[in-house]
Amino acid sequence: MYSELKCKEVISVKDCRKLGHICDLEIDKCSGCIKKIVVPGRWHLFGAFGKETEYVISYSEICQIGPDIILVNI
Repeated sequence: MYSELKCKEVISVKDCRKLGHICDLEIDKCSGCIKKIVVPGRWHLFGAFGKETEYVISYSEICQIGPDIILVNI
């Protein structure tokens, strides 16, 4: 599951911004279902000024998972 999801690009449907690729998942221990996906922030100006905070996106904010992309409502 994770290996399939990490290859897909995460895109915000609100502003069509590319957020990046999934770096981690939060999974419910009892049900085994995905609760949240984590996407790292982008690097600023050659990495000199650090990077943005990561995006932690709840499963309810995922609009659609396609063959190449994941659309999220954030």
